[in-house]
Amino acid sequence: MFSQVSRSHFNRFFTIKHCARLTQMPVNLSSNAIPAILAGDTNSKPLLQVLEIKLLGTSQERYRLILSDSVSTQQTMLATQLNDRVKTGAVQNGSVVQLIEYICSTVQNRKIIVVLNMETIIPQCEIIGNPNMPTESDTISSHNPLSNGISSTRPNPTNTTNNNTQTYRPTVQPPYQPPPVYKPHGAITKNEAPPRIIPISVLNPYQGRWAIKARVTAKGDLRRYNNAKGDGKVFSFDLLDSDSGEIRVTCFNSVVDKFYDTIEVGKVYVISKGSLKPAKKNFNHLKNEWEIFLESSSTIDLCPDEDSSIPQQQFSFKPISEIETLENNSIIDIIGIVTSVNPSVPILRKNGMETQRRILTLKDQSNKSIEVTLWGEFCNREGQTLQELVNSGLTPVLAVKSGKVNDFTGKSITTLSSTQLFIDPESSESNTLRIWSNTSGKNTTPQSLSRETGSKTETRKTISQIKDQGLGRSEKPDWVSIKATLIFIKTDNFCYTACPLTIGDRKCSKKVTKSGESKWQCERCNAEFEECDYRYLLQCQIQDHTGLTWVTAFQECGEEILGCPAKDLYVMKYEQGDDDGFGELVKSRLFAEVVFKLKIKEEMYGEEQRVKITAVKVDKVDYGSDTKFLLDSIKMR
Repeated sequence: MFSQVSRSHFNRFFTIKHCARLTQMPVNLSSNAIPAILAGDTNSKPLLQVLEIKLLGTSQERYRLILSDSVSTQQTMLATQLNDRVKTGAVQNGSVVQLIEYICSTVQNRKIIVVLNMETIIPQCEIIGNPNMPTESDTISSHNPLSNGISSTRPNPTNTTNNNTQTYRPTVQPPYQPPPVYKPHGAITKNEAPPRIIPISVLNPYQGRWAIKARVTAKGDLRRYNNAKGDGKVFSFDLLDSDSGEIRVTCFNSVVDKFYDTIEVGKVYVISKGSLKPAKKNFNHLKNEWEIFLESSSTIDLCPDEDSSIPQQQFSFKPISEIETLENNSIIDIIGIVTSVNPSVPILRKNGMETQRRILTLKDQSNKSIEVTLWGEFCNREGQTLQELVNSGLTPVLAVKSGKVNDFTGKSITTLSSTQLFIDPESSESNTLRIWSNTSGKNTTPQSLSRETGSKTETRKTISQIKDQGLGRSEKPDWVSIKATLIFIKTDNFCYTACPLTIGDRKCSKKVTKSGESKWQCERCNAEFEECDYRYLLQCQIQDHTGLTWVTAFQECGEEILGCPAKDLYVMKYEQGDDDGFGELVKSRLFAEVVFKLKIKEEMYGEEQRVKITAVKVDKVDYGSDTKFLLDSIKMR
C-alpha cells in the first residue's frame, strides 16, 4: 500500500499528465477558493473545475453547476445570459473555468453562488484533486462524454506499479491571476462595502446585495387605491441600462413618499436594495420576467454625470398593419405620420371625475392608418402641439411608446399613464417615414383599421340585416355600425348603484346593496363605504328605414346619449323628486339621428339563447363622411 504522501503525489502526477494530454498545458485550481467565496470574498477571480451540469425544470431555462477547487465543492447557479456557454459546449463536465463576476447568496438557509460572468480556461480535463462530493442526491455523472475515451473515474494507486510516481515532482506553472482592481472607497469595513453594479438582465431573486445603474425612461402617475386592506398609494417607473436591459420598479405607501419626487424621466440613477417578484404581464409590458419592489431600506442615488452609454429610450416599433391581428389590451410601440387631430373634449370618467380626450390618426408605409386616443394631460401637451402643427399644414411624425391596443370599434391605440409620446423624434424610423411621406406616401389614401371601411370586424349594417344575416350567432361577436334614430328610453331602473373601489388599476363597478342606514356593501370586495357610484344601464329602442331593435347602453354610452352623469339623473328623480324635469331631459334626447357602434353576441338567458346587442360607442352623424360612405356603396354596386 502506498503512503498518504505517495498517494497524493500519484494523484497530482496522474491529473497533470492527463490534463497535459488533453490541453497541452499544466493547471492548478485556486486553493481554498470555495471556502473564501462562501465567507464573502467575491473580489478574487479563482480557477475552478466543473464537476456536474444540470438543467433545472423551471419556467425559465437555468443551469446548476457543481464547482470544485480540488478539495471543496459547491452548488452554483449560472446566470441565464451564460446559458449559451453550456449549449455550445464551451462549458462542459470537466471544464476548468475562471470566475470573473459572481455573488454569493443565501436561499432557504443555504449558500448558493450565482455566476454572472466567467471564462473557459481548459475546455475539457480529468477531475483534479480529491474534491468532496455533495452529500445530496444529485451527484456527478459517472460518464464524462468529453473524455475522448479516457476513463472518467479517478485512478486507483493501489493497482499501479509505476514507482516513478513516488519521486517525480513536475513543475506546474501557476494560472494567470489578473491584478486586483482597487477603488478609492475610503476606510470602510467589509460589511459596509458598496454592492457591485450589475446589468439589469442578470437580476434575480437569488441575489442578496445588488445595485443597478440605469436611466428612467417612464414614470407613472401617483395612483390611490382602496381595497379590503384599506387605503394606499402606488407609482411605478421604468429603467433602461447600457446593456439594453429593462425593468419596472414599483413603490407603495411610505416608499412613495420617499422616492416619488426624486425620480425624473431621463435621469440616471444607481438603485440598490429591494425585492424581486414575478412581473404581472397584464400590466407590465417590459421584456423582463421580474419586477423590483422598493422598500424603506432601498437607496436611489442620482448620477451627476450624464452616462452616454445608456440610451435615452428604447423602442420596438410594429407596423400599423400588424395591429389588426393583435389581441385586445396588447402593449406596443408604434410610429407614424399624423394626418389629422381632433379637438380635445371633456369626458366624465367612471369615478365621476372629468378628464380630456383627444383623437388623432396615424399612417405609415404599410398603407394602413389607425386612431390614437389621448387622455388627460396628453391632450393639452403633445395633443395641442400636434393640432397646431397639422393646422399649419405640416405632417409631424409621432412615436408612441407603450400604447394599449383597443378592439371595441375596429382597432385603435389608447394612452396609459405609462405611455410616452415623442413628436418628430430623431431616429432612422422617423427619417424613413418623412422621406416616404414626402414622396410616394404623399398622395396615398391608407386603409383605416379604426373605421367602418378599414376593418372586417366593423361594417355598416341596417337593422333588418342584423336579423336576416344571423349576426351574433357565431363563436365570436360581430361588430357593426348602424345609423339610426333613438326613439325610446326605458326610464325605470336606468342606472344601478356600483362599487367605487379600485382593484388593480380598474374600478370594481359591481352592484352594491344598502348596509344599514347610510352605508353600502360590496360582496366582491367584502367592504363597506359611505358613498357608491351610479352607473348607467339603459334599454334603448332605435329605428332605421328597415325596422326596430333594442340596444343596451352602459356607462360611457349612457352619458353620450343622455348628456350627463347617471348620478345627476338619480338625484333629480329619486332625491329631489323632480319627475317633470327628469322627463323633459329624457325627451330632449330622443329622435336624434346618431351612429351606433354595436357588439352583437348570442348569450344564454336561463335556458334560452338570445342575441344581445350592446352599444359600445355613440357618435353624432358626420354628414360629410356619411355621404362619402353612401357614394362608395353605390359605386361598389
